[in-house]
Amino acid sequence: MKQYKTDEELLDYLEAKNVTIKNRKFALKKLEKYTYYSIVNSYKYNFKDANNDYFPNVSFEEIYALYEFDKNLKLIMLKYALEVESFIKSLISNHISNVYGIDVYLNVNNLDNKANLAVRKRLIDKINEDINHNYGIHLAITHYIDNYGFVPPFVLTKILTFGVISSYYGLLKQSDRQIIAKRFKISDILLKQILKCLTNIRNICAHNDRLFCYRDKYTLKFKEIDSNYVIKDNLTNLYMMIRAMQILLEKRQYNSLVKAVEKEINKLNNKLNSININNILRIMGYPNV
Repeated sequence: MKQYKTDEELLDYLEAKNVTIKNRKFALKKLEKYTYYSIVNSYKYNFKDANNDYFPNVSFEEIYALYEFDKNLKLIMLKYALEVESFIKSLISNHISNVYGIDVYLNVNNLDNKANLAVRKRLIDKINEDINHNYGIHLAITHYIDNYGFVPPFVLTKILTFGVISSYYGLLKQSDRQIIAKRFKISDILLKQILKCLTNIRNICAHNDRLFCYRDKYTLKFKEIDSNYVIKDNLTNLYMMIRAMQILLEKRQYNSLVKAVEKEINKLNNKLNSININNILRIMGYPNV
């Protein structure tokens, strides 16, 4: 489509492609709220064959069900990613304060000297930029700068994004990374990988991109989590990250995460007609489906 179409015209276009609209009023309401592009264009490929034709008996309601499934997955993963973010920030700030103090810790020499100096400097510069940006806006940042002339780690981590805090962890000296990773009984390499991938998942959730088909070039040492799992494309998938969350969350939190995901899978299964739920689970990376 190279020109603007109204939502009514878009539904007509779908019907011309042999997609059933069971409830036109429902479909129009969803297009108005979420847009045709977000619902249909983003998820239609799961309902098409190799010739780019829709499977028999595909309905708009099915496509929307997959969209809603993915939307709810993002809410679930974001909720628990925030839990991990809070815990990691606490562990890092406590460790940095204990080892390097609370006033002059932002020094490239306190980072891994095996890492490129320019990379270490960029991280320090980014953190200082965040401090300057939040001065006069964030009460604690302003208070510490005005009264003490520095920002302690336990205040700094409040304003850092998950991406920055993940980079910070990745550039710590190995001895520091190992002490923090020991809290989870895993290697510092695996924790660094998980945080990097979880940062990307958090960004997907925040920017409303597709999550269920998530693939990440930052591969995990997943054998440390499940030695029997076969990674088919050498990329990290959503199933692997859900399993990785077991390491970083409390047991009750992880159980709640799994139950919430299973609930959404069952809801989607009940709404699918033209495809099987296993098609979606395979894309997510679930084994034995």
